[in-house]
Amino acid sequence: MPKVKNLIAALPEPEILDIDALRADLENGSVELVCVLGPTASGKTRYAVQLARALGPGAEIISADSRQVYRRMDIGTGKDLAEYGEVPYHLMDIVEPGTQYNVYRFQQDFAAAFSDIRERGGIPILCGGTGLYISAVTGGYDFREKKPLSAAPAVPAASVPRTFFIGTLVSREVRNERIDARLDARLQEGMVEEIRGLLDEGVPADTLISYGLEYKFVTLYLTGQLTFSQMREHLAISIHQFAKRQMTWFRGMERSGVRIHWVIV
Repeated sequence: MPKVKNLIAALPEPEILDIDALRADLENGSVELVCVLGPTASGKTRYAVQLARALGPGAEIISADSRQVYRRMDIGTGKDLAEYGEVPYHLMDIVEPGTQYNVYRFQQDFAAAFSDIRERGGIPILCGGTGLYISAVTGGYDFREKKPLSAAPAVPAASVPRTFFIGTLVSREVRNERIDARLDARLQEGMVEEIRGLLDEGVPADTLISYGLEYKFVTLYLTGQLTFSQMREHLAISIHQFAKRQMTWFRGMERSGVRIHWVIV
């Protein structure tokens, strides 16, 4: 009888980080940027804030989340702003819902925030789960339009900061439990009302649907295309699948040569 291939990838080995050594690397310039990445519900925001405090005054967080750039999209994107406390953060609430925002704009905004923090003697910590955005600013990818009549400015590609990558590690079972619990909490906190408010202020339903996950399925519910129970079920499954795709991206970064130091949060 043929062997059945195990389709569940093994988790990477966790580490215990030496924060003093990381601080020393930041001070001597061998590390210019710390990147905290991980799938949704892995605790990366909480870890990044704790790390910022541990590294001392001057550490600031730059969000790498493709939806947290939008104002008034708070509950659905999981901004959890109360977690940051006194730690400064960047690239959240910078554009209006419905505004086109893409990876090229993120590269520009990241470069400005990164330079600002560094010029003030601070420590930039990139934190998020949007793998494309993370790779765009740490891998040297050039997303400028190549067409001759492009409106995109002809600027040199940004230099790649020397980056220390930290991944927040959680088992698939625990991650899914957290996703389900967090989804129910956000529904109770007013996520449906938040998205209804966006529709009421004129953000097109198709635009909200294009943002995916919470905004897609809650909008389908609010426009009568799903019942509440169908919305909750489809949304939970989609977030589980999204978290799996995030981990696939990060493991792909490792296969391409990126060293990620995985920690249990």
